[in-house]
Amino acid sequence: MRAYADAGADAIGLWELKLPEGGDAEALEQLADSGLGSAAAIPAIPSILPLPLMEGPDDPAARVDAICVSIHRLAPFEPSGIVCLTGPGDDRRDTVVEGLRTIGDEAERAGVRVGLEPINRIGGENWTIVSSLPDAVELLEDADRPSLGIQFDAWNLWNTPTLLDDIEQHVDRFVGVHVADWREPTRSWCDRVLPGDGVADLPAILGALDRAGWDGYYDVEIFSDNGAFGNAWPDSLWDVPADELARRARDAFERAWGARNRTTVDQVSPGAL
Repeated sequence: MRAYADAGADAIGLWELKLPEGGDAEALEQLADSGLGSAAAIPAIPSILPLPLMEGPDDPAARVDAICVSIHRLAPFEPSGIVCLTGPGDDRRDTVVEGLRTIGDEAERAGVRVGLEPINRIGGENWTIVSSLPDAVELLEDADRPSLGIQFDAWNLWNTPTLLDDIEQHVDRFVGVHVADWREPTRSWCDRVLPGDGVADLPAILGALDRAGWDGYYDVEIFSDNGAFGNAWPDSLWDVPADELARRARDAFERAWGARNRTTVDQVSPGAL
């Protein structure tokens, strides 16, 4: 939090996995003292269906129960939204919809919003059944809960052919925006780079978000494996000191933001994950 505040950030994202048991009161006090707002929050169990690449119960009902517990734990931090993934399994759509309804009801009781996050169509089979904004909207309409929205993620959606139009049409559903760039070639889902260091047309995406009226946080979310997920990339950003990385992330975002007035997304054919 000190590194983010010193770098001039307005807010910080929250991962429940980083909260020590019994330490929530202290964490809330530290957040208040930092002057930072609270961007998107990620629950310890982030998906309704099991994720092959992350630990957690196999039973979707148990996973939904865990997400609901997390909603109440994270709500006092007043995040912009709490992220939820579907998990993989196209044949389990009804299970996902029922889970979203339960999660939506619990979010309404807790006074927070939950953002369903579509995952990139390349490699997303391990994470999701939705890979575009229209896919996510269709699920949300089936679930029909006002506390449910969309967590927009530029890394996951940059190569969607209709992205700029989709942003304009669905921005009112967004509860948060994640920003990262796509390395080419990409070595895994956990190999993202700072804005401007990849091939995604982030200035065009940021321009579309700005024109569509998004006025919430732009949350730079970088996964850059240093061995935590099985690949110790020698150029991992996670090995960069927090103070330096926070400054670099702010500067990189500001450069992309300053170039945001372009209106087309460059389509690059990325490598498989």
